[in-house]
Amino acid sequence: MKDANTSSWYVLYTKPRTELKVAQRLEALGVEVYVPTRTEVRQWSDRKKKVTVCVLPSMVLVCLEEKDTAMVFDVPGVVRYLFEEGKRAVIRDQEIQAMQSFLEGKASQETLGLQIGDKLAVPKINQQATVIALQGKKCLARLTRLGAVVSFQLQ
Repeated sequence: MKDANTSSWYVLYTKPRTELKVAQRLEALGVEVYVPTRTEVRQWSDRKKKVTVCVLPSMVLVCLEEKDTAMVFDVPGVVRYLFEEGKRAVIRDQEIQAMQSFLEGKASQETLGLQIGDKLAVPKINQQATVIALQGKKCLARLTRLGAVVSFQLQ
């Protein structure tokens, strides 16, 4: 069990479409925050525009000590923590690093007979994910624990 003085990563639920605002407000309070995002090109009838889209809708990852977990509720837009088995869900540092690697396109997985619905271990964190789509060498998989969809190139 972790010591009360060590920081852990937690998942905060936010009001819809307020993830980046909540992250800015938490950073202003000195909280370490990670909001996984990707850039997409959206097309309207008259133009195309690059927009930043949150990978985990209505979720912000925060690194706090156990004693500081209540301070996040001072920020407008924060709804609650994600709970797992009656306790605040703790995300390991390796999971955060793996998510960053996926979003930066550095992760890979071998293509030995991979099909939609197959379970695979996500590199670096040994977490289970389910393959939901395959397009050429691109694979989309849903992480079992977080429910986040990750995309990576297959080798």
